[in-house]
Amino acid sequence: MYRALALKAIEKDASFDDEAALVKLADQSRIQLEPTIGGNRTLLDGRDVSSRIRERDVTEAASRVSVHPKVREWMVAHQREMGAGGGVVMEGRDIGTRVFPDADLKIFLDADPVVREQRRMAQQKIAGEVAASVAADLRERDRRDRRRAASPLVAADDAVVINSTAMTEDEVLQKVEELVRKLSQ
Repeated sequence: MYRALALKAIEKDASFDDEAALVKLADQSRIQLEPTIGGNRTLLDGRDVSSRIRERDVTEAASRVSVHPKVREWMVAHQREMGAGGGVVMEGRDIGTRVFPDADLKIFLDADPVVREQRRMAQQKIAGEVAASVAADLRERDRRDRRRAASPLVAADDAVVINSTAMTEDEVLQKVEELVRKLSQ
């Protein structure tokens, strides 16, 4: 959702530092998440932006947009609305601490920063100078998100922390499924 708002800010040439303008832009936007077998589709004002919001400029902009308390309030209200009926799985940097502090299961997925950078490079199929720049962007995003005043990136006290540094994607999935099964017993 933050990425969708960041994309709209890019498209409307809105300043990432103008909290009031960003909240106004959010109020004028319709951000929808549609579950599909391959993951959520993100719709911005009815337009599928699922691929576009994963591009580097939007990723960087999303981190800058997300530091504003009033933007976060808007997002939290809409995320809670989406999950009001229960039975949802949500991911995000403050879902377990701010959005759904009473969730039945909270998982904080972590990994060594170098491993995360390597995974991002492989995911985006990049190397060389571009890779170094993307790695620096990832470190800066983490630093900014951990230090922001509104809903900083931290594990909830009751979250299960999974350090995936030495795990494959399938091993992480297996661990999460195990936690869900235990919850339903």
